[in-house]
Amino acid sequence: MVAFLSLCIALAVSAFYELIEWWAALAFGQGAHEFLGTQGDPWDTQADMFLALIGAAAALAVLSRLHDRQIARL
Repeated sequence: MVAFLSLCIALAVSAFYELIEWWAALAFGQGAHEFLGTQGDPWDTQADMFLALIGAAAALAVLSRLHDRQIARL
């Protein structure tokens, strides 16, 4: 359950950051495309969130055993 919640938190942080980018783009008006740096990619937000999911899953897969061993030593 902890791994699932960790993935959920990583995705929630990623989604919140994407909302901040969107709000900033609305505030900048004309300069939104320069601020976002999407370079015309309509799927930039989804790709960013997917890569956050992949990174969190990879970190859990690679570091979970190390973390468990360190806790067991305590």
